[in-house]
Amino acid sequence: MLNKKVMRAGVVTAATTVMLLLSSPAFALTRDDGDDPGPGLSVIQTLGLFVAIPLVLFGVIAGLVMATDKTRKQQQG
Repeated sequence: MLNKKVMRAGVVTAATTVMLLLSSPAFALTRDDGDDPGPGLSVIQTLGLFVAIPLVLFGVIAGLVMATDKTRKQQQG
């Protein structure tokens, strides 16, 4: 029984690996009709977009949740 499960897991893993190796990322280099990429982002823009903005949003949401939390007021009073 265990042998069949191990074989099945091995076959699935091997098939997945083969499929990943056969999929070619070279198609990403070919431009499509109408493809007009803009200029790239600088390091500061990238950090701001993917780090600073999510952290600020998290802080705002967490602050709003803590400010409107009524259970703390009931426990203290």
